[in-house]
Amino acid sequence: MTGPRAAISANPSAAELRAVFDAPAPFTVGIEEELMLLDPETLDLVPLAPAVLDRVTGDPRYKLEMPAAQLEIASPPLAGAREAEEFLLAARRDLARATEGLVRLAAAGVHPFAAPEGNLNEGERYRHTAEQYGRIAHRQLVFGLQVHVAVRGADRALAVYNGLRNHLPELMALAANAPYYEGRDTGLATVRPKLAELLPRQGIPPALGSWEDFAAALEWGERAGAVPEPRMWWWELRPHPVYGTLELRVPDAQSTVADAGAIVAVVHALAALLAERHDAGEVVAPADTWRIEQNRWNALRHGPRADLADLEAGDPAPQRLHTLLDELAPVAARLGAAEQLERARGLAETSGADRQRAAGGASEAVAMLAERYLDAV
Repeated sequence: MTGPRAAISANPSAAELRAVFDAPAPFTVGIEEELMLLDPETLDLVPLAPAVLDRVTGDPRYKLEMPAAQLEIASPPLAGAREAEEFLLAARRDLARATEGLVRLAAAGVHPFAAPEGNLNEGERYRHTAEQYGRIAHRQLVFGLQVHVAVRGADRALAVYNGLRNHLPELMALAANAPYYEGRDTGLATVRPKLAELLPRQGIPPALGSWEDFAAALEWGERAGAVPEPRMWWWELRPHPVYGTLELRVPDAQSTVADAGAIVAVVHALAALLAERHDAGEVVAPADTWRIEQNRWNALRHGPRADLADLEAGDPAPQRLHTLLDELAPVAARLGAAEQLERARGLAETSGADRQRAAGGASEAVAMLAERYLDAV
């Protein structure tokens, strides 16, 4: 995400973290979309990110990421899901025009038939990752949609973080968009989380009882050489000390702008609902990690048709995702995202993974993804 960056040390104290999240800011969202660069003829991944970036030199919307067959679209802070849709559609279309004849573009959690390892971009940050994790770094051909929400103040943001943590499986189920890998159907709605788990600090993050707890975790990670800076605190949800946001990293990249807008609407409304509950004095107890992880497995296996259990009672709740969308509908309407929330209901019935499978196979799925990349709906 582009936008205001807080001046924060590599090993921030609890006071520094609090100051970032206590600083006044509107309740905005931001997005980072990791997109696939495809050979125009074969539709396989092609490691041309530097050449693509050369065609949009100076445009802050586009950034390199570690895989050389990936480019990132990053937004500034935006008012809501509708504005995120408008931004993303313009960014996708402008990039497609700039790179015509060089690459085609597509978005999903993983490429359906590409080889499991790929080239990495040059750069000190990427070299460090490759040196630390070896060939595993080359297997990170994964593509996500990161959603940032600016929640203020510090205590409120921490409460929303812990509340969002409980709901990560619902978001994974809704955004599942990666059923194929190496040309075969994995039987999963999304294989991306399992590939990400080849690296450490993935999946459900630890609950955080205080900013002192977060500062202590970052300090331990820095001393251990595992987390030399806060942006390497990966997980599927994290407080982002530089932007002062809560960053949701669980969604797969979405095939269409409309699908991306639906995911943003759900994240924005869920954060707002949790903030309102905190303001009303409601305390949401962080669930045991293993319980959330069990729901997470069901979500990545079955997508929106997963039976997600109640985190307290343990009873399977087949309609848990639909119940959540019902709760979010009035909040999304207040945020100006009623239309986007309704599209999320469509994803809950027919997911991105369902559409890829309906295309007929891995090759047909890639062709469909490339054709739909510029669709407005």
